[in-house]
Amino acid sequence: MTDLAKLPVTVITGFLGSGKTTLIRELMQNPGGKRLAIVVNEFGDVGVDGDILKSCAIPDCPAENIMELANGCICCTVADDFIPTIEALMQLEPRPDHILIETSGLALPKPLLKAFDWPDIRSKITVDGVIALADAEAVAAGRFAHNVAAVDAQRMADDSIDHETPLSEVFEDQISCADIVLLTKADLAGADGIAKAKEIVAHTAPRPLPVVEVTEGVVDPRIILGLEAAAEDDIAARPSHHDGPHEHDHDEFESIVVDIPEQVNPDDLVAAIVTLANEHNILRVKGYAAVQGKPMRLLVQAVGARVRHQYDRPWTAEENRAGKLVVIAEHDDVNPDAIRAVLTASASVPAE
Repeated sequence: MTDLAKLPVTVITGFLGSGKTTLIRELMQNPGGKRLAIVVNEFGDVGVDGDILKSCAIPDCPAENIMELANGCICCTVADDFIPTIEALMQLEPRPDHILIETSGLALPKPLLKAFDWPDIRSKITVDGVIALADAEAVAAGRFAHNVAAVDAQRMADDSIDHETPLSEVFEDQISCADIVLLTKADLAGADGIAKAKEIVAHTAPRPLPVVEVTEGVVDPRIILGLEAAAEDDIAARPSHHDGPHEHDHDEFESIVVDIPEQVNPDDLVAAIVTLANEHNILRVKGYAAVQGKPMRLLVQAVGARVRHQYDRPWTAEENRAGKLVVIAEHDDVNPDAIRAVLTASASVPAE
């Protein structure tokens, strides 16, 4: 590092469901000899990602090194939340060797980089690098890429398509700010999908970027830690749709928290989430559930209609065996009563 007194920070950004939490869990287990600390910025009122990570705590990244910020986007709450959290992590004994910041899927990374110019921390912290995760399968499908020719062709075929959605802008801003791009879920995209995703990333990025294929979050920590990018010093080279005097906001999105009772069959919960994706345009569901007769907690992660679930840890004696899911959608698609009705119905016990 240029200045050994500065604590390196890696900003991990990426669209909803791109695999940020999975990547951090892998880094916690294989930190490359570094003592890590983690800041998780949730979108919503319940710290699901933070809870998941704390359940994976190990000596090199104990639970007290994992802090959650659930009061909104950290680039919007710098003085109140972000700076005090960073200062608290720096006071830990032993001091962390490296801080990972998992942004919410809706966060714009450039305003966060500007936060590192805050007087109280700019002499103590350096942004080692910005890592952008991109779902290879989704990128290959052209969901978040800016391609004028393709947009024009789609417009001719379907006038109802909104080609300048906030989702596409978030994707482009994250790629534009990155020092390296991780193409996640590479096993689902296939060789042709990966090639197309790399082509889209190359066209989106303002400068050549290394692109690494990743499956299940497994990546050599030497590839993404120790970049020494000092990203806070070259903000001008990281263009954004939101450069200018106006502030950005996240009013286009909304999240609700749904408490769900014990499930009779996990497959019914999966079917309910698929229904939400197909009939209510839900973008993301994440959380956990209790299953009758099972001592382990069921971890649930969904991106659209693609649902993954696994038992992650035993329920403790002090915990209430009840589930909790965070559901995220674009603002106009959120109907809390309808969403809760679908998810609650999944737990119904068949009549005898």
